[in-house]
Amino acid sequence: MGKTPKKSSLADKVRKTKTSTAIKNNPFEVKINRKKFEVLGRKTKHDVGLPGVSRSKAINKRKETLLKEHQQKNKSSKFIDRRFGEYDTNMAPEDKILQRFAMERLRVHDKKNLYNLNEEEELTHYGQSLAEMEKFNDVVNSDDESEEKGLLSAFGYDSHLGTGFAISREKQQQEEEEGSQRAKSRQELIEELIQKSKQEKRERQVQREEAQELTEKLDQEWKNIQALLVKKTPKAENAEKQEEKPKLDKYDMMVRELGFEMKAQPSEKMKTPEELAREEREKLQKLEADRLRRMMGDEVGHSAPAQVHISADDLNDGFILDKDDKKTLAYQDGKWNIGEKSEGDGDENSEEDESDEEQESETEEEDGQDDDEVEEEEEEGEGSSEEVEEDEGEEDGHSDLDSEQESEDEERKQEDKQTSAKPKTSLSKEEMKAQQDAAKAELPYTFNAPECFSDLKDLLHGHTPDNQRLIVARTQKCNHPSLAIGNKLKLQKLVGFLLEYIGELATRSPPELTVIDKLIPELYTLCQMFPEAACRSMQSILGDAGHSMEEVLEVKGHATFPALDTLVYLKVTALLFPTSDFRHPVTTPALLYIGQALTKCPVRSLQDVTSGLVLCCLAVDYVSLSKRFLPELINFLAGTLHLAVQDKTSLGYSVVSPFRPSGKHSDLLVLSDSESFKYWRKKNLPLSAAQHLDFKNDLDRDNHRLMCLSTCLDLVKRCCLLYKDLTSFPHIMQPIRSLLSRHLLAPTLPKPLQELHNEILETISSAPVSHSRLVFEKKKPIPLKLLTPKIVEVLDYGKKRGSTREEREKERLKHKYKKEFKGALREIRKDSRFLAREKLNEILSRDAERKKKVKELFGSLATQEGEWKALKRKKRK
Repeated sequence: MGKTPKKSSLADKVRKTKTSTAIKNNPFEVKINRKKFEVLGRKTKHDVGLPGVSRSKAINKRKETLLKEHQQKNKSSKFIDRRFGEYDTNMAPEDKILQRFAMERLRVHDKKNLYNLNEEEELTHYGQSLAEMEKFNDVVNSDDESEEKGLLSAFGYDSHLGTGFAISREKQQQEEEEGSQRAKSRQELIEELIQKSKQEKRERQVQREEAQELTEKLDQEWKNIQALLVKKTPKAENAEKQEEKPKLDKYDMMVRELGFEMKAQPSEKMKTPEELAREEREKLQKLEADRLRRMMGDEVGHSAPAQVHISADDLNDGFILDKDDKKTLAYQDGKWNIGEKSEGDGDENSEEDESDEEQESETEEEDGQDDDEVEEEEEEGEGSSEEVEEDEGEEDGHSDLDSEQESEDEERKQEDKQTSAKPKTSLSKEEMKAQQDAAKAELPYTFNAPECFSDLKDLLHGHTPDNQRLIVARTQKCNHPSLAIGNKLKLQKLVGFLLEYIGELATRSPPELTVIDKLIPELYTLCQMFPEAACRSMQSILGDAGHSMEEVLEVKGHATFPALDTLVYLKVTALLFPTSDFRHPVTTPALLYIGQALTKCPVRSLQDVTSGLVLCCLAVDYVSLSKRFLPELINFLAGTLHLAVQDKTSLGYSVVSPFRPSGKHSDLLVLSDSESFKYWRKKNLPLSAAQHLDFKNDLDRDNHRLMCLSTCLDLVKRCCLLYKDLTSFPHIMQPIRSLLSRHLLAPTLPKPLQELHNEILETISSAPVSHSRLVFEKKKPIPLKLLTPKIVEVLDYGKKRGSTREEREKERLKHKYKKEFKGALREIRKDSRFLAREKLNEILSRDAERKKKVKELFGSLATQEGEWKALKRKKRK
């Protein structure tokens, strides 16, 4: 039996096709990779290889790349034009030429001035070089010389620029005019100059001696005739004979005036806060003692007027002018009455005259003192400028004014004595009783700090708002921390008591908001003095409000809007503490509480709408400086506007909790009568409306609805101005924009609200849109899990690499790295072998060429030797 024929597989067909194509090229370059056994489903590559073809391709590729790089190594035979702007197509040829010229000049200039030490500059004096001049060190500085320097000045002698002589231009011109045939040498000129200067010096000495002799002779003759002139001339004649003094310049005048100017008087020392507090308490104690004395019926003596401190800058213009003493003409009963009063008039007005005289005497004393001081200051100021120009005799001209002032002072003193000698009129019983009642009704000046909240209530009970403020202020002044040790703790307690009292005032019906308004400045002062105590008190109040809201939310799932006292506390927090901080221990919890109330409290009545709008106003006040974005605020305002929409069938916006798109409480701001807005006038929303609302008819209810809508639009406008710089502003305001432009149209609103409506829409539409909306990335749907077998990737045949996906990926990368590393090493070795082979070929080619040239030289020399020997043999013959 013969062998059964083997079935041909797909791999054999592929192998046959590859071998057939390879045999066409060169059968000796074909390499067939045979397999030991076949595996079903395994796809094999590289069954047939062509190593000769791949080797020749690699060699050709290296010749094109590696060999050219080796040949061009360390060679610069290629010309590269490195001129400026040669390859710049944007520059014009003229610009290139100008820039190249400027760069060339700059390069030459820098190279030239690199080691330049001003050697090229030549120093000159009077137009001649100093290097050519001869220098002499004998400086002539004789004391015998006069102011005129003689001949030396004519020849240009200068001791500042060095000792030397120069022939002047005048001397050169004179010699040219004389027409001397032979020019004198420099040495001869110098000798001639020295001789002339010595001769001139001797002449000056002779003249000086002659003048000295004549002076002595004149003095002797004067002594002889001096006895005849003993008679003295008067001072007036001497003053006339005196020479006129030169007038001073403006600068000298100013200097002397500044020298005689009055110096500033030292002011009083600045008082410390402790001293000021002590003075305030003493003042209040004194006033309280006077009040108690008046209550007891004692007469309070008129104390002397306190001396008011006069500063250096006081103009003294607060004086009272004296009465006009001129007699006035009057016509009475047909006769002229020349300033005379009847006796009846004098008797009736005697008491008034006495009081007026006392007041006038006091004012005259003060005015007299002020006038004296002003006149003294004016005299000193005038004396500073007059002492420079005037004589001593002119200063006596003010003596008359001084005498008049002294006489006036004496008269005033006599009048004061007379008024003090007058007996004081005693008060009657009725006047005494009225004085006591007035003193009892008057507010006390000193108070003790309350020890508990009930003491503070008793202290402030029954007083007007202004008096309550005065009581708190006087309590603070009388119990200042610097006055006693325990006052600090008392005032810290007072801060908490005041906050508790403000909450009680807000819970009353009706709420006493005016009293709260009056007490806030004093509370602010205490908060500045004790910030930590105020912080703790306000934190406890806000913490209690937040905990109560959380408890209600846990039980019911929703909470009611805060009461009026909580709203007042939130407003006081914004007034007492900074709202622009990134994080604050008081304002940050308050802002979180506002956001929680705007989100968790459902709107079920007009009172809830009012409380929510008040919270929105507070939130806008909190973020007005920091411009912090509050999504709860925008959401509540959009929901409030939604309450005023009538048709809620097709909405182009979404309504978020605590509002509902439709239902029982979704039409709270819809008007019951469409014509009621004609009688409405714009007003501010009262804070007391958050506590209690009482409507008499539907018109009042509609007016309140329009008031809420007006407040909401105002808040939307303020939010637009706050958040218009945000990049997401158009997307934030998109619900409000669609609501106002489609559902709540301007013609359906009153005229004051139509302007707000248009401004809001213009602000929103004018904001630029710079970003697109964020959209979730689309993902492929995840298929359901089926009962499919687990497939494990096998990198190497018969071996499993790792059990997890990360380990398998790590093994795959390691395998790939090793494979690439081996391939790179293989290529580097091939490159190095190729380069070594090429270098060897170059060396062999150079050696062969050298041997060839040597052989040619030896051959040429042999031929020459043969020719020379042949010629030599021919000569022998």
